[in-house]
Amino acid sequence: MVRLKIWNGLWVFWINWAAKQFQRKSKLRHLRIVIVTILLALTGFSSFAQQEIRAMADTLDVASTQQVHSPRKATIYSAVLPGLGQIYNKKYWKLPLIYGGFIAFGYAINWNNDHYVLYKQAYADIIDDDPNSNSYEELVIEGNWNWNNASQVAQFTTRLKNAKDAARRNRDFMIILTAGFYALNIIDATVDAHFFNFDIGDDLTMQWTPGPMYCQGKAFPGVHVSFNF
Repeated sequence: MVRLKIWNGLWVFWINWAAKQFQRKSKLRHLRIVIVTILLALTGFSSFAQQEIRAMADTLDVASTQQVHSPRKATIYSAVLPGLGQIYNKKYWKLPLIYGGFIAFGYAINWNNDHYVLYKQAYADIIDDDPNSNSYEELVIEGNWNWNNASQVAQFTTRLKNAKDAARRNRDFMIILTAGFYALNIIDATVDAHFFNFDIGDDLTMQWTPGPMYCQGKAFPGVHVSFNF
């Protein structure tokens, strides 16, 4: 009887000890799981934070290294000296066009002005009464006009006046075109400066693929166009 009680007591003690060990191991296992979960969460958060910081740093580096391009400067430069704004925008290939245009307009203005001065003096000479002022005779082939014939003189005078007016009109028109070309040079530099940092990389693409198009339940050959921004 005494042995049975002792055996039962030992059995109860062993069960209690085993239960305590199991509970302790269970708690340790749970604690390990919690610790591992916290460590994984902290690691993920740290990695995400590092990526965010790196991205922000890259953005700041790009913003700091990217030079500010001023449309106002480009406008002033082109207004002061045509083509200087294009140099500021690094559009050097436009310089031959700009200066070639000004040279062409300058030549046209000078050519028409020379003819205007010539016809103006000849017209003034033919309508005055001074026989020594006869510069108009240099404009015609000798023998084609009879200066003693009043009808031919009147006809030549009319043609000379028309030529004088046409030369003056063409000269003034070339001056207006030159002013417009000068303004166009300024506008071009300003617009280019606004789009100087515009992204025209590979992300800005247009793709087209052949494919069917449907209208009222019928398929027709067509083209699908997609834009990527």
